[in-house]
Amino acid sequence: MLNARLYRAAVVPFLFALAIAAFSLGSRPLPLSSTLAPDAFEGRRAFAEMQALAARYPERRPGSAADQMLAERVSATLRGLGGAAGGGFSVHTQHLEGQTIDGERSLTNVIAQRPGSTNAAPIVIVAHRDAAARGSEAELSGTAVLLELARVFAARETKRTIVLVSTSGGSGGDAGASALSASLHGAADGAIVIGDVAAAHVSRPEVVAFSDAFGSAPLTLTRTASDAITHEFGADPGAPSALGQLAHLALPMAAGEQGVLNAGGVPAVLVQASGERGPSPREPVSAERLEGLGRAVLSTVDALDAAPDVSSAMQTGLVLQRKTLPLWAVQLLVGTALLAPLIAAADGLARLRRRRMPVGRWTLWTLSCALPFLSCALFAFLLGGLGVLGAAPAVPVPPSAMPVEGTAATVVMAVALSFLLAWLLWTMLVRRLRWGARPDPEVAGLAILLVLIPLALVVWASNPFAALLLLPATHLWLLLAAPELRPRRAGSIALVLAGLLPLALLILFYAHQLGLGVGGVAWTAVLMLAGGHIGLGGAVLWSAALGCAAAAAMLALRPDRKSVV
Repeated sequence: MLNARLYRAAVVPFLFALAIAAFSLGSRPLPLSSTLAPDAFEGRRAFAEMQALAARYPERRPGSAADQMLAERVSATLRGLGGAAGGGFSVHTQHLEGQTIDGERSLTNVIAQRPGSTNAAPIVIVAHRDAAARGSEAELSGTAVLLELARVFAARETKRTIVLVSTSGGSGGDAGASALSASLHGAADGAIVIGDVAAAHVSRPEVVAFSDAFGSAPLTLTRTASDAITHEFGADPGAPSALGQLAHLALPMAAGEQGVLNAGGVPAVLVQASGERGPSPREPVSAERLEGLGRAVLSTVDALDAAPDVSSAMQTGLVLQRKTLPLWAVQLLVGTALLAPLIAAADGLARLRRRRMPVGRWTLWTLSCALPFLSCALFAFLLGGLGVLGAAPAVPVPPSAMPVEGTAATVVMAVALSFLLAWLLWTMLVRRLRWGARPDPEVAGLAILLVLIPLALVVWASNPFAALLLLPATHLWLLLAAPELRPRRAGSIALVLAGLLPLALLILFYAHQLGLGVGGVAWTAVLMLAGGHIGLGGAVLWSAALGCAAAAAMLALRPDRKSVV
């Protein structure tokens, strides 16, 4: 049924697209540089302040009394630097209701603004002050650096307006940063989020530019911050791998306040010694690390202040070595790569229609395989909507902030049981419709592709990187659709697993980056659904893709025809 000659001919456009993509590679933009020495930043004073704050406010759950008292102390410190007319800051507070690791809470942002000498777009510096666990000294280093930078800028004239923000909710949910992004309306030229800058153990990359939406911070901003760190320490702060970029572009999710700022239209990078995951509650701290990263942040701000406006366009392509591959080239490559399975499947459909095979019935059967996954997602939506979870942040939360125990473990088990129940009901449905318990090897393989390939095209139209997750399956599972080429059961199972490899790599990447175990992965998936990070449309697409995988697995597990007596 598979026309190999037609398939090979349909691969030719991809080869042309590959040549075009090679010519589309461009150079990375140069980092901005500062001519001012960052010596004005006193690291020892900032380190001592971090220790004092940690001792005075050891419990800083978001929205708690201690969190509010620390907000008042930060506000008083900033006000003590004098008003804007005298070179200091105008300080105000922003009160909001937001989803945190403890559920819906009343939070406070402290916002200090010092006007610049020009009307150029402002530069925003952000640090959260809350923490999930007691102590968490390294997590307070951002607040200490923020206050030290305030002292520096109170005594230094800048061209751009400097906005310093102490947020709450950064331990999970990023509600404070989300409210800040909404209030800025994209009017900032760039934002630097100061995370943990005192951890003794460094994890790379130390500059994180990923977003909760498609894309990441502009390369100029990212390279400027990385270059400043390199000048301070004489070492490369690291850069995301190709797999890391693909994972974040295929499934955008960021553990850090820069994620919601980028998603809200404010170009932002996170400077953090402990990388994307963040510090553990008992992470040892280093005064030298805090001073070096604090000075790097100051150098970055000085470079942005002296330069023309930084482009606010998000980085949507890939950075490969020292070159950039633009989004349109990726779209062209993935689109042409889908041509071969599309044409081969269309030809196979025409052949089966001439033989009057029941293609429509088995296509509906394939679509029905998505129902258990969709019902599971709807159950998670229901749990979040009814408030059963208590807390359902839409963005990834470190395992230490919301561990898989107690309510979380119960919810994960309940969702798993709902999935099993849905499969039992699905079995009853297909029997009631008399579709048969096992897929027809003559038709079901093509029916799977008739669902999978249009699904890949729909995904490709909105996000070509997400379509990469489906691309291997569209090619490999063609062999399942051709009875004359389909391997025996072991080979068919291997084909199904190979088609699922991109999804497995995606899950393993995020599990490693965020420190998630098996339970943590399941809990994060439930939170992303219940919190709304994955909407109904995304849930339908994911369910359809997983339904195709389930259908392919059932086809592969079907006993070999020769072994049936």
